[in-house]
Amino acid sequence: MRPYLALALIGSLTFSACSGGGGASTNPAPGGNPSQPQGQGGASDAISAANSIGMPLKSFASYDVAVSPSSAGAAPTAQSARFRPNASGSCNGGIEFFSPDRSGNADSTESRWFYDAACTQLARDQVRLFTPAGGGAENVAVTTELYAPANATPIAVRTDANVITGATFDANGFPIAADGFYRSSAQTLSISGSKTIDSGDELVMLPQSGASEPYCSDSAGYNATGFAALNETFGWQGIATNGTRTPNADGTVTWSATHAGTNEQGAIGSLSIQTGAANSTCPIATPRYRIAGGSATGSYMLPITATFRHGLLAALTIANATLANGDTLNVATNPSVLPTNALFVQGTVSNGSTQIASFSVDAFGDGLLTVTSSGKQYVITDWHVVR
Repeated sequence: MRPYLALALIGSLTFSACSGGGGASTNPAPGGNPSQPQGQGGASDAISAANSIGMPLKSFASYDVAVSPSSAGAAPTAQSARFRPNASGSCNGGIEFFSPDRSGNADSTESRWFYDAACTQLARDQVRLFTPAGGGAENVAVTTELYAPANATPIAVRTDANVITGATFDANGFPIAADGFYRSSAQTLSISGSKTIDSGDELVMLPQSGASEPYCSDSAGYNATGFAALNETFGWQGIATNGTRTPNADGTVTWSATHAGTNEQGAIGSLSIQTGAANSTCPIATPRYRIAGGSATGSYMLPITATFRHGLLAALTIANATLANGDTLNVATNPSVLPTNALFVQGTVSNGSTQIASFSVDAFGDGLLTVTSSGKQYVITDWHVVR
């Protein structure tokens, strides 16, 4: 019954995962024009709470496509071979990898993910330019073009400005995951040339201990476009504690943590991201990224377990996450369909026994959300609300 709550599910569940499976996506084009909400109805808390889900997913995926799983000084492992099959750009199960990028830039790589295994329907094209800064540090500029099925031109562009410190690097400038390092990232998602999402996150990855790599993180972001009908926009800020990243024998990587934070709200143009001092150890006491200019409207607690293969979401579980107003969120992947299918990830928001909204997206974060009471649908693009 609350359209804003429905939008909460899709506000900014952002990640740059891309498909290595077969079959074209059945999703709507990410550049669609969704309906505008007509009343606030208390759903603003859920908008920002759902936004918070996207930040860890985006952080997980972008981390996994930008690290080397090899140990320092060791030859590439089977896991790294599966992740980056070769540097020639040949198709490998729906993924192409180039080193250097297709333009031949020095200190660069390019990764391309496709909707199909034959590499004929481009979904994401990511160019990475890295600049060594000495002393285990590197500055990395990442530009990702997002394509809708059967589109020859991108419908959205995401940019990431990353700073990496305390790392050891492989020959392609990828930091070695098992050795641990620090990463700070500022991101912008633009749709049709207009900045839609502004966000930032930092991740402290400790050296591998046993089978896993402990980590902690914080993030903040907001929808820069906002809701014109309300002259309001919504944001989020939160911290992940006691997180683990576990490389699995089959080449996948599983992330697990509980993300806790607050929802933020303000007039369009009033929110901004405040950047503080970097953290170097876990747990994080004072987050690097915070929202400024808004008012806290509620809190959330999100237990997330997500598994990725080649930077593509392979499995996701969010069980009984708590949102504002007593609402709960449950999300799971459907193993009976391909990741490129729009029914791959399915979620519901409920209050007690009453379902408020449901959504389904593919592993790229593109799909639809439906408000239960009205049947009204909203377009989801790259885990963001699209207007």
